[in-house]
Amino acid sequence: MISRPSPSHAPFVAVAGLSARMLAQSAARAGLRVVALDVFGDRDTREASELWFDIGGGPLSIDAARLTDALERSARLPGMIGWIDGSGLEPFVAQLCSAPALPRFIGNPVDTSAAVRDPRRFFALLDEIQIPHPPVAFMRPAAPRGWLMKRADGCGGTHVEPLAALAPFADTHVPAQVYFQRQSRGRAMSALFIAARGGARVLGFAQQLTCRMGSLPFVHAGSIGPIDLSPAVEVRVRAAIAALCARVGLTGINSCDFLLDGDSFELLEINTRPSSTITLYETASPDAWPRGLVASHIDACRHGRLPAQHAPATWRAGQQVLFAPHPFVVSQAFSDACMRDPRCRDVPMPGTSVEAGQPVCTLLVRAASLDAVRQTLDAQHTLVLQRIETCHEPCYEPDRAFIHCHS
Repeated sequence: MISRPSPSHAPFVAVAGLSARMLAQSAARAGLRVVALDVFGDRDTREASELWFDIGGGPLSIDAARLTDALERSARLPGMIGWIDGSGLEPFVAQLCSAPALPRFIGNPVDTSAAVRDPRRFFALLDEIQIPHPPVAFMRPAAPRGWLMKRADGCGGTHVEPLAALAPFADTHVPAQVYFQRQSRGRAMSALFIAARGGARVLGFAQQLTCRMGSLPFVHAGSIGPIDLSPAVEVRVRAAIAALCARVGLTGINSCDFLLDGDSFELLEINTRPSSTITLYETASPDAWPRGLVASHIDACRHGRLPAQHAPATWRAGQQVLFAPHPFVVSQAFSDACMRDPRCRDVPMPGTSVEAGQPVCTLLVRAASLDAVRQTLDAQHTLVLQRIETCHEPCYEPDRAFIHCHS
């Protein structure tokens, strides 16, 4: 735990996920005092937070006991208004919402979330209200070629694998949360929206960036947006989101993943939590969200309020995860250089050991056009890779003034 005392009497909010930086920075922009719970403890996460709890359970995983304990301790803070979930919390939220002595959950009710996260319920609902989606199956297809195996409680593309590349199951039983989806053509896209009282306000559309990581072909690597869709497709996607919100009562910030192929789209899933694309819209339209989008999420969840209609974005933005090309230990010089760089986020602490293929930091850029965003991301990627190779120094000694508790 990292403690940063503040003279402010503003209320506390807790934000939790594999990485809590995006939520922490957005909540701090709203004037809230932040408790961050994640597995990285990056420098900018700690900078935006008054308290940080390590909830890591191993490489890129969350320990349920540490998570629960950290939330219990957060609940005792004066003025704690609740906690918000980020990526990686999908397997834990339902149980945490029914646990005693925890802060109030600021997000979708458990049954509402299940209506779109349980694949049997979700795809049946899409069929009922005539929203297109790739074919799905709940028993292993006899001919695996062209099918994907997915886990409904996964995130970041690490839960998606080509079925043909997997060994047959030991028996015919399909593991819980697993379903099969026919692989379809199209660009991976997302829509960010805020919902309340059966209504929805779509904030924009973004293209998802993915990369291959070992046997995983669709690992999340960032996003670019906002992106303009053709009027015909935009109308249909907005109508699909509106129909789902009216039917199941989604609340707060959610995102809709879909495939775009020309003038047709197929809906893939709804993420019932704030998405990392929040950063795109806060960066591309800073005047529209001066208090950050977490403030709008809280307003929607606690008070049923949707934000006012905002003007079109004046900029385009892109974010991309930079993965380590080889194992290295983060030096003080590398960490400091990234902290000074306005195009770096999720800056690792000096002394952090990073394995090959693990995330190092996130690159965030803004430009006048999508092409300029892509070019600037490429240039920034090259710059930070060079920084990894040139910033060397003896192993860092942790600052003894910080208190770090694995709890």
